[in-house]
Amino acid sequence: MIDGSMQSYALTLDKFLSHAAKWHPGAEVVSAGLDGGVRRIAYAALRDRALRVSAALAALGIAKGARVATLAWNTQGHVEAWYGIMGMGAICHTLNPRLTPAQLGSMLRQSEASVLLASADLLGLARDATRGLGAPPRILLLDEAEGEDALELHIAGASADVAWGDFDENTPSGLCFTSGSTGAPKGVTYTHRGCYLHTMRQLQADVLGITARDAVMPVVPMFHANAWGIPFTAPAVGAKLVLPGRHSDGAHLARLIRAEGVTAAVGVPTVWLGLVEHLEAEGGEVPTLERILVGGSSMPPALMDRIERRLGVEVQTSWGMTELSPLGTAALPGDPARRPDLSGRPAMGIDLLLTDGDGRALAEQRGAEGHLRVRGGSVVERYFGQSEPATDADGWFDTGDLARIDAGGNLTITGRAKDLIKSGGEWINPAEIEAIVAGLPQVSLAAVIGRSDPKWGERPILLVETCDDAISDADLLGSLDGRVASWWVPDAVVRLAAMPLAPTGKIDKMQLRAEYGQV
Repeated sequence: MIDGSMQSYALTLDKFLSHAAKWHPGAEVVSAGLDGGVRRIAYAALRDRALRVSAALAALGIAKGARVATLAWNTQGHVEAWYGIMGMGAICHTLNPRLTPAQLGSMLRQSEASVLLASADLLGLARDATRGLGAPPRILLLDEAEGEDALELHIAGASADVAWGDFDENTPSGLCFTSGSTGAPKGVTYTHRGCYLHTMRQLQADVLGITARDAVMPVVPMFHANAWGIPFTAPAVGAKLVLPGRHSDGAHLARLIRAEGVTAAVGVPTVWLGLVEHLEAEGGEVPTLERILVGGSSMPPALMDRIERRLGVEVQTSWGMTELSPLGTAALPGDPARRPDLSGRPAMGIDLLLTDGDGRALAEQRGAEGHLRVRGGSVVERYFGQSEPATDADGWFDTGDLARIDAGGNLTITGRAKDLIKSGGEWINPAEIEAIVAGLPQVSLAAVIGRSDPKWGERPILLVETCDDAISDADLLGSLDGRVASWWVPDAVVRLAAMPLAPTGKIDKMQLRAEYGQV
């Protein structure tokens, strides 16, 4: 027998902030306030405040395994709450303030959170969401809120002498419900180990690869899929963390990027379209910005080219899901062969599999379209409150996406299985039509849905938001000639002043189907 062993060092999320506080104590977290001002704090001071959040919550009866909900924007107070909740072994249940009170109330009823930490401007929504619950959570306000409901009052009298991370690394750390843009929301329970491994994967040079020299701005909300992990990734390397607060309009982001020297940013394509349109209208540059990581929805080639030319940045495409914590694949930074339809390759820790509709692995995994399945240490195994696993017998999770993997291992999402339109017994893939139409320079956003048809069952219709009304319906549909089967061409074009977006920035196909899916 060989003697010796390695130390037990649990992979818990508090270690990221503790590392930043010790080795990058002066690096800043910058947060935009509701009043237009900016709040700054160093990592060492932020850790001290987060420890006091833990103590304050413990005094309110929060113990390991308890759920604490948050209803807040990307702010310093929200980051403090995250680490304060997770560090003590409680579970942070992030709520999306763009949902209705009834939806939020349903999620709170399921999580049984006993405390709700909210931004001051969301107090009314918090009260509406908790009204009618059998045991409503106590509401406390984050950031610089004043009054008896302010968390600050509890922090001020709390001690920072709190033990963090004294629990198993498989302990749950967070709870996030899926966006529900294509179906009923499901709760995904994150673990410390899963999010820790996700952070290590995201820091790889071929993924996000940020360093202490970067200033990183997550425009993707902290209430959606862990803000793609950036509140863990930035302190893990001591990068400056720039939080945009409530607002994500182009003017606000441009000011913040310039003022704070942001070098890398993450968010859905519609966010960057807003920034580009602002700069095109008002002028100005964002000279420090080098790279943008996009995900959440596909990016038309014309939009990617427009962003890169106007902002002078590299757009790095990615693919992920709430169920993946959330990053699945990312395009290689600096890859001259990158394209907006390529979502890149999986980094170590995630594996991909293409199957047929019955879950059988395709004999050839490269070049063929199949149903995408994934597995890894940060992939959901079972949804919150469910007794049955979300994986198959071999541990693969069915993403619901259709995809191809090319010879170089790059993933392309070709559509959602649930979005397929069955017309006359044959399948039509809306994603292929959308990619072509959205590639036109006159088109900002495009969506294709099935509309009921007495003869064919369903027929596709095209909904578009254009940036140039000069393009005709005939030209929009003409772009499909020779590129899709003639019977795939939509029967009608519907022009929208503004494409409806789900709370996460994706096109809301549920709303489109509800409004335009019937004759």
